[in-house]
Amino acid sequence: MPSSPKVFSSATTSRRATLRRILSTPAFSAACLLFGLAGFLAAALSFSWSPGSAPRARCPDSSRPLSVSVAWDRRPGDASAGAVAAAGAAVDLPASHATGSRGRHKVMAFVGIFTGFGSVGRRRALRRTWLPADRQGLLRLEEATGLAFRFVIGKSNDKSKMAALEREVQEYDDFVLLDLEEEYSKLPYKTLAYFKAAYALYDSDFYVKADDDIYLRPDRLSLLLAKERSHTQTYIGCMKKGPVFTDPKLKWYEPQSFLLGSEYFLHAYGPIYALSADVVASLVALRNNSFRMFSNEDVTIGSWMLAMNVNHENTHALCSPECTESSIAVWDIPKCSGLCHPEVKMLELHRRKECTGGPSAVSESDDR
Repeated sequence: MPSSPKVFSSATTSRRATLRRILSTPAFSAACLLFGLAGFLAAALSFSWSPGSAPRARCPDSSRPLSVSVAWDRRPGDASAGAVAAAGAAVDLPASHATGSRGRHKVMAFVGIFTGFGSVGRRRALRRTWLPADRQGLLRLEEATGLAFRFVIGKSNDKSKMAALEREVQEYDDFVLLDLEEEYSKLPYKTLAYFKAAYALYDSDFYVKADDDIYLRPDRLSLLLAKERSHTQTYIGCMKKGPVFTDPKLKWYEPQSFLLGSEYFLHAYGPIYALSADVVASLVALRNNSFRMFSNEDVTIGSWMLAMNVNHENTHALCSPECTESSIAVWDIPKCSGLCHPEVKMLELHRRKECTGGPSAVSESDDR
């Protein structure tokens, strides 16, 4: 069937003719052009000055304090309760800060250098060699390598020790202070507190635990951690196995040896190892009292890794007895669990071209 004819009234036709004449005038065309240009300029200015636009690269904030004090488990039964504050005192914050929802500084990796109250000489040696001794140097190292370095220490009931530590914090501003007793026998507890604190403070791909008696090449550590990996849960270290020490007279005696058998499982040496962000996130999610603590920290961490689907990445460059073209961490394996006489050996290594990658002099600014 033919469609119905379309009928247009004369009034409608007249109005359309008038509209066509107006639209075809030069004045109307010029007005449209000006209006379009004004809109384009306004949009361009709004985009370029928008406060929400993020910079492509983020430089470290040189105005904020680098040292922080961290306290955990202040509220009974809340494993994620925490406190983070600028060096001085701990202030209770919402639990969301402990789970990393906001306020975390972005770096490729955070490196916590474990130290103690009797290790002033070791810290002095590090600051005179591979670790910058001033906040600007630390920030430059972070910008160059993607690694943030801080000393990690607990607290003491000795007021004189705490006063000396406070002076050192004020001078160097390179500490993370944990709210637990600094005792070697409690090293596994310190290690767990460290990883939880590091995760709360830093949004990192890796979290590294290092001792204060190793000679480290930050540039090579950065290259190691920056490698592409197919497994998101990664445990990097110089891996080992060995007999379980059952003799109470030995230094590495393990009271819970009956749980382990005659030989340790594969785990990393304690002087330096790294855990990927997914692994640390799993540790943070668990309650503190759900972890089994063995006598030795490296064994304790290794046992936790067995409970997770982690990839054990064995890297011998992290336990080199001498400086080489590929060494990342140098220490006196197997004689010592770090450098023997580190205050002296650290300076000796730093004077060698094969250790620094080029001419390097020991800093005299901290020679006191």
